[in-house]
Amino acid sequence: MPDPVVLAVTVILLFPMGFFLMSAPAFLLVKLDIPEVTQLLRGVFNAYFLMVSIAGAIGTIAFAVTGRLGFAVGIALIVAFAIRARSWFLRQMDVEFSARDAGDAGAVRRLRRLHWGGMACNAVQLAAVLVSIPYLGGAPG
Repeated sequence: MPDPVVLAVTVILLFPMGFFLMSAPAFLLVKLDIPEVTQLLRGVFNAYFLMVSIAGAIGTIAFAVTGRLGFAVGIALIVAFAIRARSWFLRQMDVEFSARDAGDAGAVRRLRRLHWGGMACNAVQLAAVLVSIPYLGGAPG
């Protein structure tokens, strides 16, 4: 039987990943040359990485306290990635917003590539967490 705290923390960590998994593809249906749409997309990225960082930090502590150091390290790596990726993605989006507003026709394509990259990052992290769920019931370690 998995520890209820560990199970709860895993579900809490899955929440922002599921949120992004469901919300990000909607932006594939709209043009990214509309400033309001891209600002909303930036907000979704910001919220996603912030939520994963916070939930992951809580998860890291919970896994460490329950003696599952391997899981704690894995979640800590997700947190470190989310913190770094948040600043990188937001900075890149701001650069492309400026380029788009200055008339650079390729900026929208680069924004779309960032969008796809963010969705891919989320998919990899989500898969890693989902794959680890069957191992949560085992002995700490």
